[in-house]
Amino acid sequence: MLLGSTVMPESLVASGGATATLPQRATVEARDLTIEYERRREKTRLVALHGFTLTVYAGEFLAVLGPSGCGKTTFINTVAGLLPPSEGTITVGGKPIEGPGPDRAMVFQEYALMPWLSAWDNVAFGLDLQGRLKQPGGRDTVQRFIELVGLRGFERSYPHELSGGMRQRVGLARALVTEPQILLMDEPFAAVDAMTREVMQGELERILAQTGQTVIFITHSIDEAITLGDRIVVISSRPGQIREIIPVPLPRPRWEYDTKAHPLFVPIREHAWGLLQKEVQGNVARGG
Repeated sequence: MLLGSTVMPESLVASGGATATLPQRATVEARDLTIEYERRREKTRLVALHGFTLTVYAGEFLAVLGPSGCGKTTFINTVAGLLPPSEGTITVGGKPIEGPGPDRAMVFQEYALMPWLSAWDNVAFGLDLQGRLKQPGGRDTVQRFIELVGLRGFERSYPHELSGGMRQRVGLARALVTEPQILLMDEPFAAVDAMTREVMQGELERILAQTGQTVIFITHSIDEAITLGDRIVVISSRPGQIREIIPVPLPRPRWEYDTKAHPLFVPIREHAWGLLQKEVQGNVARGG
């Protein structure tokens, strides 16, 4: 059964009697959201999302899983203000999204750094666009976020001089430096090796413990979704709808222990995999 929404529990009880309380104030709300793309050559319209209803809570880390082409990136681009709704509504802080805004920032899979700029200048770029770099404390803010992501000493390095993990740290610092309310992350660690990916997951959680942003995080990795997320949204095959929302009541901070050894990890993983497997098999059967 496809779920259009979920009731947000007041608390989730983790093993050992620990209670993980999730925030209750809505930040992003999608109601009966439908997103269509015009296919001019075929003279048809492709429905990427249909009847998509979801609430994202302030300070929450929401992981989004689904088969390829299900509309995950479409959803995050809509929150970013890059795609208008075809039907339904989507709001941030109760106000309709009418385009990009300083309250939201994106971290991309492929770094999206400007190769002619140093790491420092790449991080400073967004702040400069907002006219804040030359204000008192502007340069100090850039340096603070460079150090927060562990890039002290590499400020003058260019992207081609940095490893994949370091380039992604630059992208993360660039998103964080404008201090947005919402961080949108589209498979940000997919391009790095497995060891770097695990390190970056821990670093991201550590950073967010300090900054407190709301995060919408797209991933193809169930393990990554469990390691990072407060909830996991599983999206159906196109047209994307919410298949199920899975709470992840593992205690935080998670960088301090092996999440895979937690007794809830395997049951959550098996349940999420079962949902994804059905969607992928259904998509193949339909010739998708």
